[in-house]
Amino acid sequence: MSEVRKFTKRLSKPGTAAELRQSVSEAVRSSFVLEKTKVVEPLDYENVILQRRVQIYSDPLRDLLIFPIEDVSISIIGRQRRTVQSTVPEDALKKAQSLFVKECIKTYSSDWYVVNYKYEEYSGDFRMLPCKSFRPDKIPSHVFEIDEDFEKDEDSSSLCSQKGGVIKQGWLHKANINSTITVTMKVFKRRYFYLSQLTDGSYILNSYKDEKISKESKGCIFLDACNDVVQCPKMRRYAFELKTIDKYSHYLAAETEQEMEEWLVTLRKIIQSNTESLVQEKKDAVESVQDDESSTQGKSENILESLERSMHPELMKYGRETDQLNKLSRNDGRQNIFSFDPEVQRLDFSGIEPDVKPFEEKCSRRFVVCCQDFSLNLLAQLSDTAEEGPTNVEPFFLSLALFDLKNNCKISADFHVDLNPPSVRDMLLDNSEPRTEGTQGHCPVQSLVHGIPESCLRYIKWGVFSVTNPHTEIFLVARVEKVLQGSIAHCVEPYMKNSDPGKTAQKVHKVAKQVCSRLGQYRMPFGWAARPVFKDSQGTLDANGKFSPLYKQDSGKLSNEDMLKLLAEYKKPEKTKLQVIPAQLNIVIKDIPLDFTNCFTASFIPIKPFGKGCEDIAVEVEELVPEVAKYCYPFTVYKNHLYVYPLHLKYENQKVFAKARNIAVCLEFRDSDEVDAKPLKCIYGKPGGPLLTTNAYAAVLHHNQSPEFYDEIKIELPIHLHQKHHLLFTFYHVSCEISTKATSKKQDTVETQVGYAWVPLLKDGRIATLERHLPVSSNLPPGYLGLGDTESRKQSSMDAKWVDGAKPLFKIRIHLDSTIYTQDMHLHKFFHYCQLVQAGAKEVPGELVKYLKCLHAMEIQVMIQFLPVILMQLFRVLTNVTQEDEVAVNCTMVLLHIVSTCHEEGLDHYLRSFIKYVFRAEKPSAKQVKMTHEILVLSMATILKQSADFLAINKLLKYSWFFFEALAKSMAMYLLEENKIKLPRGQRFPESYQHALHSLLLAIIPHVTIRYNEIPEESRNVNFSLANFLKRCLTFMDRGFVFNLINDYISGFSPKDPKLLVEYKFEFLQTVCNHEHYIPLNLPMTFSKPKLQRVQDINLEYSLTDEYCRHHFLVGMLLREASIALQDNYDIRYTAISVLKNLLIKHAFDNRYQHKNQQAKIAQLYLPLFGVLLENLQRVAGHEALTSCPVSSPASRDEFICSFPSPSSRSSLIADKDPACGAALPNGHAIKREDSKGSLNLEGATSSLDQCENIRRSSMRSSVSHCSRLDQFEIRTLLMCYLYIVKMISEDTLLAYWNKFSPQELINVLVLLEVCLFHFRYVGKRNIASSCMRASGPGERRLAVSPPASCRVHDAWLSKHTAADRKSQTMPALRSRAGVRLQHLGSLETSFTLNHNAGTSEADIVHQALLEGNIATEVCLTVLDTISFFTQSFKTQLLSNDGHNPLMKKVFDIHLAFLKSGQSEAALKHVFASLRAFISKFPSAFFKGRVNMCAALCYEILKCCTSKVSSTRNEASALLYLLMRNNFEFTKRRTFLRTHLQIIIAVSQLIADVALSGGTRFQDSLLIINNFANSDRPMKQEDHLLRQVMLQM
Repeated sequence: MSEVRKFTKRLSKPGTAAELRQSVSEAVRSSFVLEKTKVVEPLDYENVILQRRVQIYSDPLRDLLIFPIEDVSISIIGRQRRTVQSTVPEDALKKAQSLFVKECIKTYSSDWYVVNYKYEEYSGDFRMLPCKSFRPDKIPSHVFEIDEDFEKDEDSSSLCSQKGGVIKQGWLHKANINSTITVTMKVFKRRYFYLSQLTDGSYILNSYKDEKISKESKGCIFLDACNDVVQCPKMRRYAFELKTIDKYSHYLAAETEQEMEEWLVTLRKIIQSNTESLVQEKKDAVESVQDDESSTQGKSENILESLERSMHPELMKYGRETDQLNKLSRNDGRQNIFSFDPEVQRLDFSGIEPDVKPFEEKCSRRFVVCCQDFSLNLLAQLSDTAEEGPTNVEPFFLSLALFDLKNNCKISADFHVDLNPPSVRDMLLDNSEPRTEGTQGHCPVQSLVHGIPESCLRYIKWGVFSVTNPHTEIFLVARVEKVLQGSIAHCVEPYMKNSDPGKTAQKVHKVAKQVCSRLGQYRMPFGWAARPVFKDSQGTLDANGKFSPLYKQDSGKLSNEDMLKLLAEYKKPEKTKLQVIPAQLNIVIKDIPLDFTNCFTASFIPIKPFGKGCEDIAVEVEELVPEVAKYCYPFTVYKNHLYVYPLHLKYENQKVFAKARNIAVCLEFRDSDEVDAKPLKCIYGKPGGPLLTTNAYAAVLHHNQSPEFYDEIKIELPIHLHQKHHLLFTFYHVSCEISTKATSKKQDTVETQVGYAWVPLLKDGRIATLERHLPVSSNLPPGYLGLGDTESRKQSSMDAKWVDGAKPLFKIRIHLDSTIYTQDMHLHKFFHYCQLVQAGAKEVPGELVKYLKCLHAMEIQVMIQFLPVILMQLFRVLTNVTQEDEVAVNCTMVLLHIVSTCHEEGLDHYLRSFIKYVFRAEKPSAKQVKMTHEILVLSMATILKQSADFLAINKLLKYSWFFFEALAKSMAMYLLEENKIKLPRGQRFPESYQHALHSLLLAIIPHVTIRYNEIPEESRNVNFSLANFLKRCLTFMDRGFVFNLINDYISGFSPKDPKLLVEYKFEFLQTVCNHEHYIPLNLPMTFSKPKLQRVQDINLEYSLTDEYCRHHFLVGMLLREASIALQDNYDIRYTAISVLKNLLIKHAFDNRYQHKNQQAKIAQLYLPLFGVLLENLQRVAGHEALTSCPVSSPASRDEFICSFPSPSSRSSLIADKDPACGAALPNGHAIKREDSKGSLNLEGATSSLDQCENIRRSSMRSSVSHCSRLDQFEIRTLLMCYLYIVKMISEDTLLAYWNKFSPQELINVLVLLEVCLFHFRYVGKRNIASSCMRASGPGERRLAVSPPASCRVHDAWLSKHTAADRKSQTMPALRSRAGVRLQHLGSLETSFTLNHNAGTSEADIVHQALLEGNIATEVCLTVLDTISFFTQSFKTQLLSNDGHNPLMKKVFDIHLAFLKSGQSEAALKHVFASLRAFISKFPSAFFKGRVNMCAALCYEILKCCTSKVSSTRNEASALLYLLMRNNFEFTKRRTFLRTHLQIIIAVSQLIADVALSGGTRFQDSLLIINNFANSDRPMKQEDHLLRQVMLQM
């Protein structure tokens, strides 16, 4: 590998690369010294797994270490056909002699060869995973106080959340009693009372001014304090008295006696229930008094045991709580944190390539034409049966075809239809004898066509047409013909007359019978009609359209070109001069039904599904697709048709024949020019006759010596064509005279031969098509094919008599519609030469190269149509190369030409289909010859090293995916077919191939790292293709060797590379790391060391050491590159972070590794990411997160205010030594604190904004890592990765990781947890809606404030939070509103929604809020899990100095941060459980020494006691009571004075901070605390003190 490093060191970046370094982003980065990633040689993977085989196989998680068996396999997939049977004739391969034809037949009849990768679904991005349940079926809905309606009445909220709800309500009169006023009727005030049950089961009677429940309750009575209710009529009518335990009375009066009775009954029930509970409580107290005395006399009882003996169910539950139970409770119903990631929520599949489909027949716009009836105005009853009705008096024949007026061409073959009724068809039966040979011998034996009786195919009325490019100027043209009779004008005239149609019909019918019996086989033009097909260019059928009138056919306008002109005239009916024949043409166009059956292809092969009956049989009509590349497609079925079009015969100057006017052209297809040669039965016949016949006639024009023709004759070509195959045209003069007086001899002379013309089908071995001009001979001498050229005609040895001096009198056009013959000269010659070589001919040096080079001139449409055949032959030639390197290179160049052409035409999907389904590397014909993949690699390297042909190099780079895919499939098939897959990986491929791959890699590197600016698309493509190929090589080859290739390639990049190259690097790494067995490749196992080394390398598996990167190569390389990228600009950081996150998402949802132990092992691989985050702690946290912790404001929880510790304590908690973030501002100005909560003095803030900006800028000169801020997307993404690892990693590993840290570093670990809470805090629907509105502009990737505003907010916060410590815990001044507003702006910046493409509709906002709420809850629970485990693991350290140490301070701050950051109702339940456990574990920290922790906790708990969420109030009340209870137990049941004082102080602070709102809710909380005390025996003795506390509160 030293060669690679020398090579990469020599890499320079002249020219454009130097210019890029001068760009703005590079100018910023150039001031920082970025060290080049140290090259770490990867481990010898195969050797390691062999040496550690015992360790691997004994590992319970060995599935993470071992590649699965039979990971790769070959499957042979049967070719899906739409026909009932194969389109290839059974004996086709035997009959074929041409190599090209043979290869075509093999291609169309062979099955697909597919290399299957068992776990391929796991080899891409996380979106490709087979389990698509990334998002939970139902996203839980969480309740946050910030989303509560702030205008909603407090007491209404309180009532709505009470346990039993409102039990009774109504108007009562209440006496206003005090010491100076006696009770009289005058002092009673009318109030509306609500009797309600609280969540703890107690009852309360609230009074209000009216039923609407005004904001303030006018009074409340706690019924737990009442012991009786009695009537007192002397006081007032319907009055009653509520007596309390303190001998105090409440006087109430109802308005009616019935209301009084109802109130008395209800109140007595409640008081009786309370009394019974009190009696039971006293009884229990007497029974346990002995235990109480003993416990108080001895040492203090454990508080949990004491709570278990409480009479209150909640206290008993708290007494049974343990860390393990709390952990299990937190784990219930947890969500995957990545489920709410923006990428997962969006699930954008646009970047993922669609599944590659096999080649299939082109699916154009198809529709069916149903021919039903054709009738003219001359009708007669010809049949004896009345069922048939009046019919046409003579037979007519239709031919339908599509014409494209826009492109001026005919776009379909002819569809011939015979709609004549049986009685009319019978008129032609008398002519069956003299017709063609094809008719003879047909009737006696019923023949079958692919199993279907041929009789079913005689009168098909349904035709299926196809149109590749539909538009409104496509017309369906119906040409009408009749039996030859005379001139068109003479035959049309009776149908255009209006006089005596009955008599005329009989007359016409009489003549027609004579004509049919004599001239039945000859046709003449009669008329035409047309109609549009489509309404629009989308292919909507014009189903309501009708045919035009039937126009008379002009004998001088018969050709297709004339028809297109007539159609243009037809489109302008106001100007048309066309003569109309009265007629009814009933032809319907409709879409093909879903249950369409009984259809044949144009070659008359039945299509699936095909029924047994012969009713409604349809046939496909061949589409004549224009020879344009975009309309072409690779052939997949056998088809071999030839269409012949006689166009024009110039006989006006001939002097050979006396009569040559009514000229009929008869076409035959022959394979010999001998005298006794017979025509081949391969011409498709007309309706009513056999399917295939020996000849065909064109329509005859009466008395025309220079006739034009429009007929189309379709021929089924034989599989093998030779030089003798030819078309023979015979010209006849047809006698149309019908005379009863003529002799029988004259009558028999119907046709007189008036000439012959012929054309060989092959010219230079290829079928010659397009227009041909042929001479006409008056005779047909033996061996007439020898007279084909001009020189032969001059020779007198042949007895041929040419008409008009052998001038080209006859014009024809030939169209080949074949999938086994090509007309391309270059392709034909290449295959012909290959056939000669295969047959044993001696190879001429340079000859093959010449033919290969000629293939560059091959027509594009031919290349596409025969794509699989051509590509397979080229690979075959490549494989059989012996010693000529030039042949291999030129063969690869032709491949490159074809690949680039397909891409340029937008047809690259055909190439993908070829590689996946068709390509099959064949064994070389000679022994000791290199395999296809090795020769191809050498050829690619040779081309890339050529300095002259940059065009070819660029193409090879741009379309390299094709060659790499071919290499991968060739390698796979080589291993599987040669059974080398069972060999050790080091022995599977020869060393020469490994050397060739290494050379190819070295050839690619400079084109990527040097020429990237010159060829950005090409370099990106080859970078991606190479990554995919090396990923495949990890499945086939020696993995250590592939690791070295990857290492060499990455070594070609530098940290000083521009953004584009860094993107290439991470795209490469992401692709390789997406390998389906990425985890086993990283060997997630311990690598034991000798004892001496073990002591020295204690951090081996926890940081990005060389050993770590060597043992866990891929993940080590990715983490190293990501850590370096974090020091770069935003775009590069974004790329690195996204790659890392997407990989972790893939691990999280990979259904192969869902067991917690597997996830823990995977997470352990990423443990060094912790160190990376800790190194960048200050950037990840941001100034505001490091120095603050958000809490809810006194007025409402959607405004954020902050409380900050002292600078000294804060600076001691952060290991980062950035001087720019010190406690004091550099200008020496102190910022005045207006109150104990640290409100902002705006003068100090504004004066320091510019100075802070200067700090930020100047610090950039010293270290980019400290002041290059990460934005919210980056921070949240990194923290999400961190939280996933923390959640999944095993506790043992986590503890071992923590144990290696110093106390200072441990605090940084805790800071990172606190930062998670800060950045994932839930900011409420209002702020989310604001963020959505701000980011609703197009192309927004980040929802954040613009950089200048962001900097100002950050710096203002910094200046604010570097003030002095909070003053004494006494009554503070009112908070500055301006400071609150500034903080609120800061909170908005961090409250971006997860789905960055979301709209701003209410539903979108609700959904975004739902996602934000879920992720905030999951983050809270993950941090709670971690901090709980931390407190268990470091209990001793936390208890040092009675809990008054920096570590305890930070742990407590995190616990407090849960309450400050406004967690969900569900999360807060677990938070309170953890706080209860925390207080129980560390009472000395709260009740001994400094009061800071106790004071802060009391303040936050009391704020929660006013929460609008009832469960939060209940939990807070319980926690406050347990705090007092713990204080009481800590003092050995003497007092809880400390808690008492801190509660009183906290209440004062809350009142001063306007944070103590919701009087009724606070009263509810006090009542709950009172109920706890009443039910807790040990606190009975302190009952008076507790009451005093509550009264003071």
